[in-house]
Amino acid sequence: MARGAEFLGTRYAIMAGAMTWVSERNLVAAISNAGGFGVIACGAMDPARLDEEIAATKALTSKPFGVNLITMHPQMLELIAVCAKHKVGHIVLAGGLPSGAAIEAIKAAGAKLMCFAPALALAKKLARSGADALIIEGSEAGGHIGPVSTSVLAQEILPEMSPQLPVFIAGGIGRGSAIAAYLEMGASGVQLGTRFVCATESVAHANFKRAFIRASARDALASVQFDPRLPVIPVRALKNAGTEAFTAKQREMVGQLDAGAVELAEAQLQIEHYWAGALRRAVVDGDVEGGSLMAGQSVGMVTKEEPAADIIGSLVAEAATALAERAG
Repeated sequence: MARGAEFLGTRYAIMAGAMTWVSERNLVAAISNAGGFGVIACGAMDPARLDEEIAATKALTSKPFGVNLITMHPQMLELIAVCAKHKVGHIVLAGGLPSGAAIEAIKAAGAKLMCFAPALALAKKLARSGADALIIEGSEAGGHIGPVSTSVLAQEILPEMSPQLPVFIAGGIGRGSAIAAYLEMGASGVQLGTRFVCATESVAHANFKRAFIRASARDALASVQFDPRLPVIPVRALKNAGTEAFTAKQREMVGQLDAGAVELAEAQLQIEHYWAGALRRAVVDGDVEGGSLMAGQSVGMVTKEEPAADIIGSLVAEAATALAERAG
């Protein structure tokens, strides 16, 4: 873990996944203050809103933290400029392959670039393009997911890429023993999202947190693509009326496509807007029936609300115990 901790500038190489509406100033600062690495979820924020959020986070912590940007954001270069203004040391790009202009701007700002690698070929491409570290996230994770499990991606990518640059593992991690296993395989650190939703410092609605505490792993299901003409990135969330409404939304968009009422790009955009709105209703407003309860399969290991420092402390202690037992 020393390699990952040195890269992040933290005590522990434990990153927090960037969760829209959840990963804001309070949780990010709490995780960084506890020795981990908090990451602001920029999501659909405009540059002025991100500027405000970074400044507010800096007021709560002097420790390093990062910013997660979505590659398809129309104001990507302006967002990078905001990060540069605040001397953000690490920028995480998610949602697809980053453009050359974005990579160049991040490098010019002096920040370290972290990218998600969903396959070995893309991991190699990202390394050649200038990524300073990679994040491997498997299908067990919450929110938008790929088709391959964390354990398979780790076996495929770590032996090839970890000698070249730090690699962080994400998706389905809920115990320190799993962290220990991935470190032994060559990872430099890990990223967790679901475990931090119920941190005391998380601003997620009490109803949202209760849903996580009550849920088991089998409740966190991946959405199903309704029609192959409308490619939709699967989303893992707790099953509720909102997931059924999403199926209906897909059916509605397919009907409009058939009627020529919308173009494919517009249909896809409406679906993404659906998820953004549904997630806000659940996290902010507490609508756990109609909103989206994005959660990873590790949700079954979320059993109570507790401070971020206690979550990190237990993860580190469990990892240390697991490694000591194997060494003994």
